[in-house]
Amino acid sequence: MSPSEDRAELARLLGELKKRSNLSYEALGRRCHLSRSSVHRYCTAALVPPEFDALEAIALACGADRVELGRLFRCWARAVDDRPAPAVPSSPAPVPSRAEVPARSRHLSVTALVVVLLGLLAGSTSSTATSGSGQAWTSLPALTAPMWAQTATDLDPGLFGATINSSTGAMPTFGLDSARFWDGHTRWADVEPRRHGYDWSVLDRLVAGARSAGLRPVFTFGGTPDWASPGGAPSLYDDGSKASPPADLRDWDDFVREVVQRYHGRIEAYEVWAVVGDTHFYAGSAETLVEMTRRAHDIIRTLDAGATIVCPSMSGLDRDASRRFLGRFAALGGYGLCDVAGVKLTQSDAAAPPETMLPLVADIDRTFQRAGIHPPIWDTGTGYDVSLQQPLDPATAAEHAARFYLVALFAHYRRAYFYNWGGTKVPIILQPDGGVPTPAALAVEQLRRWLRGARIHSCGQGTMARLPAAVWECRFDDGRGPFVIRWTATGHASMNADPGSYAEDRLDGTETALAPGEPIDVSGSPVRVDLRP
Repeated sequence: MSPSEDRAELARLLGELKKRSNLSYEALGRRCHLSRSSVHRYCTAALVPPEFDALEAIALACGADRVELGRLFRCWARAVDDRPAPAVPSSPAPVPSRAEVPARSRHLSVTALVVVLLGLLAGSTSSTATSGSGQAWTSLPALTAPMWAQTATDLDPGLFGATINSSTGAMPTFGLDSARFWDGHTRWADVEPRRHGYDWSVLDRLVAGARSAGLRPVFTFGGTPDWASPGGAPSLYDDGSKASPPADLRDWDDFVREVVQRYHGRIEAYEVWAVVGDTHFYAGSAETLVEMTRRAHDIIRTLDAGATIVCPSMSGLDRDASRRFLGRFAALGGYGLCDVAGVKLTQSDAAAPPETMLPLVADIDRTFQRAGIHPPIWDTGTGYDVSLQQPLDPATAAEHAARFYLVALFAHYRRAYFYNWGGTKVPIILQPDGGVPTPAALAVEQLRRWLRGARIHSCGQGTMARLPAAVWECRFDDGRGPFVIRWTATGHASMNADPGSYAEDRLDGTETALAPGEPIDVSGSPVRVDLRP
């Protein structure tokens, strides 16, 4: 099509949706947090907005389905580069009082997720941005994400997790829920250095330490001993462990059986393998991994029926090969052998906002959807190259650490395991083993305090959720009543407090009274706003 034809088609699509909805421009403006004149210009294609979210909000208010959204997006994408002049921002309007957001399933169709991901990519820029605390990063995408709502659901009691990068048995002295054992000398090669010759000393200390601290222990299998895989592909560790699976799977059976017999009732969950999708950690086939998972399932169910089985944690899922491996594992029935799927969300670098992980969530969702499965998901950490990245300043580290868990909730994941606790060669240090909690750890503890005993209702972002474009939120309730947590991925935004607002809490522990309609400054440091029932 020519530029004029693209704009005419965009006007036709929006005009049909508006006519079908029987809503006036003014009514649409109120619903979409836009001025009447802006809605008119967009619906007639007199002006093509530089971002898709305004058109998406209008279409949804008119009752567009996912196929119509996809068609509208493709038309907008053709027209947006043919604008005769830079777009004029729509007139700001106060955030209206709002009812609960429309109910939506987490599992969007492939078309809807493609729209979201393409919108992210189309909005990317090479300019440098800064967070509210001044940390710089480059190539920041225009961050958007699909909203969702559901019947109020209890949060997983193990939501706030961390991988323990220590072998001393010491545990976090700030509030967490769950301790995952990896990179603390608990690999198979460490525990069974000789066939049937076991060294339980480190794992005993870690399990005892976690239970004493009130943390839920998660044991991660991985790191085949050299004796079990002679000639196998080496791992990246200096302990002689192999990335290849064992040559004889009876050795795997024996090790799983010994671990589960010893820690029956003391370890809450078993993760079948770590960092699958990276040949430094697993260099075998999907068929072998499914068989190992089946054998582990049978042994765990026999010896500790109440334990949670976590399927091998898939990594590198921004790559086609890793997603194909996940799909193959699923097609072979691997996820039917587990209670939970493990995946690893990664950022381009530690200075990028945690919200930049959400396009990867969309990729993962599509892969599961193609396989016809929708398992509960845990985010078990990041890529192993995280230790090569530069440290963040304390303020940014605190913001990102707290939002790591909020992004997991936005992704509709049950748990998140921060990498790591105890170590110091990572961009965000929570607490060195033997040291004191950092501001990042205290921010996580405060967020956990806010969410203790809470139920989650919804998460949303920008105009689709009737918020200013930069604002992200999740809605909850607890014994005191409803509340909302809001933040930005970058910079600051101003909005008016909802009706019923009466208190505002911040991650630094400060709490102030708040009146309905009072301006609120929203930044990269999440804020809790309490609402009257």
